[in-house]
Amino acid sequence: MISTPPPSAAHDAPPWSSWEQWLNSPPGQYVLAWEEKRFAAAVGDVFGFHALQIGLPQLDGLNANRMPLHVLSVSPGEVGIKAQSQEWHIVEGLPTELPFASQSIDLVLLPHVLEFAADPHQILREVDRILLPEGRVIISGFNPASIWGVRQYLSHLFGTPYLPRTGQFISLLRLKDWLKLLDYSVDRGHFGCYKFPLQSSAGMTRMDFLEPMGNRWWPIFGAVFLISAIKRTPGMHLLGRIPAKRLKALTQLTPAVEQHARPPGNE
Repeated sequence: MISTPPPSAAHDAPPWSSWEQWLNSPPGQYVLAWEEKRFAAAVGDVFGFHALQIGLPQLDGLNANRMPLHVLSVSPGEVGIKAQSQEWHIVEGLPTELPFASQSIDLVLLPHVLEFAADPHQILREVDRILLPEGRVIISGFNPASIWGVRQYLSHLFGTPYLPRTGQFISLLRLKDWLKLLDYSVDRGHFGCYKFPLQSSAGMTRMDFLEPMGNRWWPIFGAVFLISAIKRTPGMHLLGRIPAKRLKALTQLTPAVEQHARPPGNE
């Protein structure tokens, strides 16, 4: 569950002054709560051995996933931030130089990582390097084509920002183009967070009625999106959910493994 920080931590500086400060604000807690539910729904049926979340230790995006190993990769500046989950294997490293072997990870989560990165393309290339064929990447981000996005854009002309001022928010269409260039196929996506861009917790609570309305009548204008894509590798053939390369390695271990891993009809 998302825990609310003590009041003193939420008033040290304006919410938009940093990403961490914004996450402690009422809008930040609202977004974290929505994303925790959406990530849980997205990862619940993803199988494999190794799952990785890059950044945002305030969110446990792998809570509903059943893989035996959950890894959280944090940048040096995030080491002191308390992670939501106590089950993480925490690894320190830059998202542009991930400390993992090529084709070693089944599932990667990127919660708001790309929009706060100096080189989001390099991060996607690193994710592509470490993902196994048919592995999955799930990305969340702020939607520029939303009320929140318009509010943020107008802050460049007058007023103060609503979202963290360091963010360079990426449209869903552009992100899909980037994934397509890397031979990923998008298989699902969601929009959410339809409340108006207010700052107070009481004000946002009064707008709960907007959630079902927005989801039904203007779904693509949600303030946040989540997109899931699968890595497609030419020449890769699957047997069930096991890549052929991994199956070959498994069948060389023992005759017992070979007997259970062999496809029906080949006995």
